[in-house]
Amino acid sequence: MAAATWRYRGDPEAEQPAVLVQFSNGRLRRSESMRFTVYRNKDTAHPRKKHRRILVSETERLSYVGNNFGSGVMKCNSLCRYFVGVLDKESGQMEVYNAEIFNMQPLLSDNLIPDDTKDYQNKSYREKMDLCIEAFGTSKQKRALNSRRMNAVGNDILNTAVTKAAANIIDAKGVTALIQDVAQDDVQNVSIFLPPCNEDADKPEEVYKFADILSPAEYEALRVPAAVFVNITPEEITKKTEDKGNAHCSFVLEELKFLPADEKSRDHKARCLWFLDTLIKFSYLKVIKKKHPMGPECPHIISRKLMKNFTSLTYNNGSVQNLISASMKAKITAYVIALALHINNFQTDLTVLQNDMKLQESRMMDIAKAMRLKISKAKGLPGLENDQNHKLGTLSLPLPVQKASGNQRKRKRMG
Repeated sequence: MAAATWRYRGDPEAEQPAVLVQFSNGRLRRSESMRFTVYRNKDTAHPRKKHRRILVSETERLSYVGNNFGSGVMKCNSLCRYFVGVLDKESGQMEVYNAEIFNMQPLLSDNLIPDDTKDYQNKSYREKMDLCIEAFGTSKQKRALNSRRMNAVGNDILNTAVTKAAANIIDAKGVTALIQDVAQDDVQNVSIFLPPCNEDADKPEEVYKFADILSPAEYEALRVPAAVFVNITPEEITKKTEDKGNAHCSFVLEELKFLPADEKSRDHKARCLWFLDTLIKFSYLKVIKKKHPMGPECPHIISRKLMKNFTSLTYNNGSVQNLISASMKAKITAYVIALALHINNFQTDLTVLQNDMKLQESRMMDIAKAMRLKISKAKGLPGLENDQNHKLGTLSLPLPVQKASGNQRKRKRMG
């Protein structure tokens, strides 16, 4: 017999090495009875996934499965290269092909019944994807799946507990009592956002102290931006008033007409008006997206005060945002009223402030009453909606006793 020669042929099929198998639970007695099926990964563009294979074999008694990826794969496949040689005895020529070893393990499952297919078809797309991730997903995908399932279980438990607790409260107190509690909470919730109130004050200016509205450092920072008000002329005020697109609110424009001649008093009022005007304009915003929402002319300490004291933090689209909620707008309104009282000798036109703040009258009156103001009617100032009756708020001592809102009294009579 002539000496044999060999020739390397690569893969016997396109990107498919020859398959070598070994069985983890013993040796085959009759190899001709085995049927093999190879499954390939569909992602042929991925450099690693395109080589992934699952080999399935069936006998009359058991099914076996092996793969070339995952934690259970044989390490020899990554450390060595395997080849299969096919020798033609007559010519002495050997064809050599790439090969890959699969470790076949018996598939032991108690739920392989005909109904499995029907159950699978009835599953949602999300459930089918979860099954695929369990079988073929990466470690990161499997961790995310487990985390999502744990959260779902936690949410179900929480919802069940909340529903049960709510039912217990309703059974214990009754619907009518709960409605009355909500009405009382409306007044209490407003009170949370009021400036600090000194009920034992001897003078009106001590009820809502000026230092609780503006600290000395904040007041000093207003000197530069408020200079535009200190030096404003009557002609400029008239022009701003006639300009429908002016940047200042009606209350400020009206008060600028009556700036004191005394330099110190004029500067003080100008600083108060500038901050009040900034507060009102700040209340128009919804979500704060800029670091300095009131512009570069607003001092840093004032911008920080607005963001810290008059916004709520909310989580949206993966980021934390500052939001001016309804409760924060109520707080801004309370501080605007307190500052206006200091500007106007503790009596101010609430209707003008209400229009500037773009609030309903009932909301404005609720806040004013929570601040213990006495409400009276008066004609509006010339040029400021003189056709409607304006509401004046007066801070005087002794402070009136805080009463429940009219809505609560109506509910009690109805009950």
